[in-house]
Amino acid sequence: MRAWAGRLLELGDVVPFDYPYMREGRKSPDKLPRLIEAHGEALELARKGRKGPVVLVGKSMGSRVGCHLSLTTPVDALVCFGYPLKGQSGQLRDEVLLSLGTPVLFLQGTRDPLCPLDLLESTRSKMKAPNALHVVQTGDHSLLATKTALKAAGETQDDVDARLLEAIRGFLESHTLL
Repeated sequence: MRAWAGRLLELGDVVPFDYPYMREGRKSPDKLPRLIEAHGEALELARKGRKGPVVLVGKSMGSRVGCHLSLTTPVDALVCFGYPLKGQSGQLRDEVLLSLGTPVLFLQGTRDPLCPLDLLESTRSKMKAPNALHVVQTGDHSLLATKTALKAAGETQDDVDARLLEAIRGFLESHTLL
């Protein structure tokens, strides 16, 4: 996400943060309530002295935590890189998505085992919140396309990332946030 923080500067202010467990060098994340609390604290700090729309952008767990936070702390939009719709044990984690009212953009790879696209489509069809999906063909959980697919298309991962950035720009423009 550090590289994405740099790319997203093209669209507006970016304030990255790490969860406490990461700063402390622990491998296991804290429980969800603590993650939401830490995310909320980071958002509160980021909002100081800034005006304009607030868009929470997160990768995997960070996107899920951002969705949870948006249920209690209003933000203008959510951008989810590699949303983890399926937990490690295989259980579907769609409750927060079904509760959302905030517009959300999903950026998903076709090879992401944590978010099979058929399950995401089924969930999206039940969501109240406006939502959109940008798919990365052969993309994994980190939205990295296979080298074979890139070579066959005559592209690089930078080309894929440029399309992702344009998808984000288009989503934000469609919600008059840019």
